[in-house]
Amino acid sequence: MLIINADDWGRSVAETDSALRCHDDGRLTSVSAMVFMKDSERAAELAKQNNINVGMHLNFTEGFTGSCIPRSLLECHARVVSFLRRGKYSQLLYNPFLRKEFSYSYRIQADEFERLFGEPVSRVDGHHHMHLCANLLLSETVPSGMKIRRNFSFWPGEKSCLNRTYRALVDRWLQRKYRLPDYFFDLTQTIRDEKMDRVVELANSSEVELMTHPIIRTESEYLLGDHFRTVLDRMNTASCALV
Repeated sequence: MLIINADDWGRSVAETDSALRCHDDGRLTSVSAMVFMKDSERAAELAKQNNINVGMHLNFTEGFTGSCIPRSLLECHARVVSFLRRGKYSQLLYNPFLRKEFSYSYRIQADEFERLFGEPVSRVDGHHHMHLCANLLLSETVPSGMKIRRNFSFWPGEKSCLNRTYRALVDRWLQRKYRLPDYFFDLTQTIRDEKMDRVVELANSSEVELMTHPIIRTESEYLLGDHFRTVLDRMNTASCALV
């Protein structure tokens, strides 16, 4: 089963419209929405009008661009963003002084998602994959049983042994509390490394999530192209991500 998910729904008009075009053409199975962003309100209405399966794209690394954002959220969010953008490995460090800020930011974003889409969050991934930061992994912030995105999947030799071991340990930790797909890949890397046939082979027997960003020209051209149409004809796709 292949899950084809577009990230950054609602981040901007251009990103929403690019993903919508791919969805309307049957090239996506789901999207992940950002709240409190410039196009969040319109994107939510479009998702409901077009019966699009939507998860929450948790934002801990970028300022909110929408209007009418609670001042308390802006202040706590700024502290979280400052910490996570301090260095390459900040997300690996648990910051006990920001425990309440992470929890508050998640809760307010989840509440806003429910207001916009009319239903509670059932699936979570993160902008820049920060749903996997230590402050979330080592807390009870994301409810148990939630559908959540795993680490990127790699074949032997693609990453160092230490890198792959760390990712495997995190995924095992996640599996104790959440529901994960069997594999997770990025479309740009898949196109660049010509790995789509291998992804298809895995998806014929496992649950595979493919992350896309249709705002990127090479990705939108590939998604809307004849080759990808042929790929979809060869396999089962899922209308609900991370079932």
